[in-house]
Amino acid sequence: MNQLEQRIAEKIQKDGPVTFEKFMEMALYYPEMGYYSCAERMIGRAGDFFTSPHQHPIFGAMIAKQLIEMWEIMGCPSEFNSVEVGAGAGYLSKDIFDYLCKPAGDPELADKKKHFLTSLRYSIVEPFFHFRKKQRDILKDHAEERKIIWTSSLKEAREIRGCIFSNELLDAFPMHLIEMEDNIETGPKEICVGFDGKEFIEEKIDASNEITDYIKQFDLDLLPGYRTEVNLRIRDWLDELTAALAEGFILTIDYGYTSRAYYSEERSQGTLLCYHKHQFNENFFQHVGKQDITAHINFSSVKTWGEERGLSTLGYCPQGTFLTASGIDEIITELYAGSPDYLAEISKIKTLILPQGMGETHSFMVQYKGKGSPILRGFSMRNQMDAL
Repeated sequence: MNQLEQRIAEKIQKDGPVTFEKFMEMALYYPEMGYYSCAERMIGRAGDFFTSPHQHPIFGAMIAKQLIEMWEIMGCPSEFNSVEVGAGAGYLSKDIFDYLCKPAGDPELADKKKHFLTSLRYSIVEPFFHFRKKQRDILKDHAEERKIIWTSSLKEAREIRGCIFSNELLDAFPMHLIEMEDNIETGPKEICVGFDGKEFIEEKIDASNEITDYIKQFDLDLLPGYRTEVNLRIRDWLDELTAALAEGFILTIDYGYTSRAYYSEERSQGTLLCYHKHQFNENFFQHVGKQDITAHINFSSVKTWGEERGLSTLGYCPQGTFLTASGIDEIITELYAGSPDYLAEISKIKTLILPQGMGETHSFMVQYKGKGSPILRGFSMRNQMDAL
């Protein structure tokens, strides 16, 4: 057993079995040993998985384009806060600033970029020192001039007017694992993690009221033997967001489904997976602390719980549709027209928008706090928020 596995085993031997949510929290975030909290961990080609910014820098350019639209909707204020939560190695931030700082041939666009940059107040919420170091290194050409600031928690931020955004963050929240017994009258059981002296084992307990309330709220009809995940940390996340955001937008990019699609019969074993060296597996008890554990998110819960907290939902649709509707073709022309590598760039960009890549697996969702109901270009082709 590695050192983290020993720590988890010791806790179980002392206090009894832990919920899968607690096991996942320790496996991913235990100080200096968890998958994300360990300084040795890598993301990208040298690591265990890719995100959209690893595929092509145009993704960051499109986020920059979206931030400009939001700034314009808010009346081009002299100060516009952009808060990125969980920036990883910092590639997305770098690509955003690289695009904004790149001279534009169109005078109107150049002027818009200039004024937006003047108003932009960019901050990164990052609790882990080793990620902060990577972010500062990759942003060294922008950080000082643009006065990028870092905070360890969103709780440190208040009166944000602008946009809080994240890319593949919510899927890494520790979540509960549940299973319906063959006798459904006994109700759902929660999967816990025990230790038999040699290895981790699964144990079951009656599901908590929070979990049964979740099942009722989203009207889940789970069949005998059905196993799935319940991500309750999203509620806490939305509490933090609404407390920090005075006015503006919340942009969530992640892989997930509507509640109906998430808990359909075809997903009777849930979506929870582990990633290790770009290979996936379903064995959560191996490579503990050295492999990612993740699951899709229920976008319906983000919408429902957000609205309970005063957020209006502006839109939800697949990533490929959003990027296309937002004008990715315009950015391609702006950045790569006449480039000798044009065809090679297009080939990479396709992975972001086509169904075979991230175009259908990932989705964009925007929520809003403020007056009115702004209309975003990215949802002009296909807005599926009514399905949530």
